[in-house]
Amino acid sequence: MSDARLLAVEAVESHVRAFFEGHSVEVVVYDLGPERREVVDDLRVLVVGPGPRSDSWAYVTAGCWAAMEKDGHGLEFVMTAPVSDQRFIDLMATITYYHCGGHQLDLKHSMPIGEPWVPGSACDHLLISLPYLHGPDLEHCPLPGGHARILRPLPVTAAEIEFRRRQGHEALEQLFDEAEIIPTDPFRASVV
Repeated sequence: MSDARLLAVEAVESHVRAFFEGHSVEVVVYDLGPERREVVDDLRVLVVGPGPRSDSWAYVTAGCWAAMEKDGHGLEFVMTAPVSDQRFIDLMATITYYHCGGHQLDLKHSMPIGEPWVPGSACDHLLISLPYLHGPDLEHCPLPGGHARILRPLPVTAAEIEFRRRQGHEALEQLFDEAEIIPTDPFRASVV
């Protein structure tokens, strides 16, 4: 990894640690494997424990921006979950590979997970949205030579994705608001 890319990864980590001050933060260096490693050669998933800002766990990528930035701008991702589990670290690696490996994600995009978010969950897709649970202070991450936008992959159902395709992203977000979904509840009912 080049010095500039390493500095960017370290800056994301520093930003996350500052935002989640008072929380435990574990850095997991994730090797995507021999055939995928070149896509993101130094992926880290920051595992943030519950604390003063949130009683949930947060999983934040560090390495997407360094692999995909354009003119100093790029993305990282934060997922909030009810528990600490290796499956969420693996899912963040999957999102990173999907994003950096040819299916560039952005706000309002979606991706299939290929299985339930957690066993027994109806949520088997991810919808890329704003990190509403954490706000713009986490979303906007200054980096040397640019900035990263940290977006949230929200677990959703296939029916919700189909509704969004027909009715639009804002209509789906409105249904989420009306239903007062708990984004960290893997067993929430579909809003459609």
